[in-house]
Amino acid sequence: MKKIGFLSFGHWSPSPQSGTRSGADALLQSIDLAVAAEELGADGAYYRVHHFARQLASPFPLLAAAGAKTKRIELGTAVIDMRYENPLYMAEDAGAADLIAGGRLQLGISRGSPEQVIDGWRYFGYVPEEGKSDADMARRHSEIFLDLLRGEGFAQPNPRPMFPNPPGLLRLEPFSAGLRERIWWGAATDATAVWAAKLGMNLQSSTLKFDESGEPLHVQQAKQIRAYRAAWKEAGHTREPRVSVSRSIFALVNDMDRAYFGGSEGQDHFGYIEPEKRAVFGRSYAAEPEKLVEQLKEDEAIAEADTLLLTVPNQLGVDYNAHVIESILKHVAPALGWR
Repeated sequence: MKKIGFLSFGHWSPSPQSGTRSGADALLQSIDLAVAAEELGADGAYYRVHHFARQLASPFPLLAAAGAKTKRIELGTAVIDMRYENPLYMAEDAGAADLIAGGRLQLGISRGSPEQVIDGWRYFGYVPEEGKSDADMARRHSEIFLDLLRGEGFAQPNPRPMFPNPPGLLRLEPFSAGLRERIWWGAATDATAVWAAKLGMNLQSSTLKFDESGEPLHVQQAKQIRAYRAAWKEAGHTREPRVSVSRSIFALVNDMDRAYFGGSEGQDHFGYIEPEKRAVFGRSYAAEPEKLVEQLKEDEAIAEADTLLLTVPNQLGVDYNAHVIESILKHVAPALGWR
């Protein structure tokens, strides 16, 4: 059994060919797709966060709105770029959104990917400490955020407050119990996966990772997941961790599917997402359901993960993306034992 959700980047474009032509379209359609996915029996609605781009950016208003319109489905991110975040304000936003959703948030955070502008986090007011990198800054913001989610008081109360205070040091409010265990780290390397395990975060692995062996993505990801689970066990955490992988998977069940994705390439690619950092980019899966089942059986990383996130082409509209999700749930997942 696997949890199956979707992952949307929330692209929008004013082009007449796009079904998502504005920021408003991207946000409202993202909520509608979460509602549709829940009705279909999917387990998760996840959203990417990119700044300075015609994509989804500020996640918490969206997560809160989707939480208010749904009842069961998990709502998450993959991922929030922690270089841009004030961890204290983020803890308040996350707590509020999680309470609105009834404790269904699954927040993926990370160092983030290359952005649309140079050092965009500087425009948000953040600069790494002397001798530290932007990645170090992201991890430090993350550690502060995780500590805040424990709900322990840390701020000295005013002796003459406007409103009565509970005894002792004060914490940020609203506080949502349990959210600390629903934080995920998006890891591009084996080392950061191990670091995430030590801190008690769940693991997200994307459709790309930095190349560490020259092997196909699914093989490298499977090794990454095994290293993560070993580090988790060594750290002595008492709960079972969760692991997700993202994939572009399309079951070709009608002429529209074949027109859109029938010519998709079925192989990994190697390239450079950052200077001097070679990455492996995962293949897209697009085939008739029976063939798709056989292809997916060979994906070692999917086999290792408990959660699969289907990357969706959001500019094709809510109805078509709901069809993409339903096709996997109906024609592929049962044959693989995922349902």
